[in-house]
Amino acid sequence: MPVHQPGPREATGLSGLLTPAGQAALEEAGRLAVPAAGFLPLYQRLARRYPDGLARAAAEQALLRLRAADKFSQAQRMYFSREALEQATSEPVAQQRARRFRDSERVFDLGCGLGGDALALAGYAPVVGVDHRLARLRLLTANAEALGLSDRIAPLCADLRRLPWRFPKASAALFDPSRRAGGRRLSRTDRYQPPLSVIDAWLPGLRALAVKLSPALDLAEVARYDCEVEFVALGNELKEAVLWFGDLRGPARRATILPGPHTLTAAQEPDLEVGPPLGFLYEPNPAIMRAGLVRTLGEMLSARLLDSTTAFLSADTLVATPFARSFQIRESLPFHLKTLRQRLRQQGVGHVTVKKRGSAVTTEVLERRLRLRGDNEATAVLTRVVGRPTILLVEPVAASGATPAA
Repeated sequence: MPVHQPGPREATGLSGLLTPAGQAALEEAGRLAVPAAGFLPLYQRLARRYPDGLARAAAEQALLRLRAADKFSQAQRMYFSREALEQATSEPVAQQRARRFRDSERVFDLGCGLGGDALALAGYAPVVGVDHRLARLRLLTANAEALGLSDRIAPLCADLRRLPWRFPKASAALFDPSRRAGGRRLSRTDRYQPPLSVIDAWLPGLRALAVKLSPALDLAEVARYDCEVEFVALGNELKEAVLWFGDLRGPARRATILPGPHTLTAAQEPDLEVGPPLGFLYEPNPAIMRAGLVRTLGEMLSARLLDSTTAFLSADTLVATPFARSFQIRESLPFHLKTLRQRLRQQGVGHVTVKKRGSAVTTEVLERRLRLRGDNEATAVLTRVVGRPTILLVEPVAASGATPAA
């Protein structure tokens, strides 16, 4: 299986930065870069000392490194392009996924981009990073060298639709198809580049496969596959869905929340009581909701559903959990704008945070129509309780004030 090392003509800007002069320009750009100032002032300062092309490349790279710091702990040593950075996996998410490959002899990173996943995987097994875009492979090579992983990552240029080789025995792979085209996000798996269906030819030859997909995945599109579907959130932000095949497959549905990691699985969702609110309200993490594990979480928390059509849970006792946000319920009111306005004004509320689920009311319109004046703040939840539109006035609860889940 030939390994392709991208040549210097394939990424002129990056090649210039890897020279001694380029490293000096990049170091100076890093000292001078200020996000709010933007590209032009930084470029103009660098252009006084360096050739135009080098000054431009250093300025762009320094600003990209600042943006990348939200995703990568060693961003100041790495190399990026704007589009590749937007598509790259955040380091905590990549590290969590890579741990499942720890027993692999070799891992193929299919659609490797700048190397966000390959760098994490290299901590557990040798990696072959495959991409048809030479500029992305150049970034991968530069990042592997910058982080001391050149001996663990090999770049390979190939079209994933027509791989010119078979996977070696006992190989594992991660597939990350492009989910953007022309600046638009692609939602359907048959429109990914390449489409999800390419894995049909790979599965018989792989020991294990993970496929990274949009968290907005329509589960009906993957119903034909015998796989685990994992939804991953970083904090309360849903990041991705992952299909797991072969030796890496676990329960059919999994929700993972980072940092932690905190993972919840279930072979089958239990039945759960539906009833009026109790003392505390739980708002499940988006990963829990997408994985269809709300009732499983409710059983863990000894909670009930407020309505069969919504994901809000309520219980008498507060239990600390990484899987949901917790609130103490102060009051439950039938939904009526006049009643809500009167109650909030009585409490001197000038700003209200409105949360909703199962309500057709637009939160921005409601906040505007309340016309509140006061120094206090409040949180109002618009939802359905046993089929009836309801307003819950709640107060967020710190996790430290709760009893840990068993």
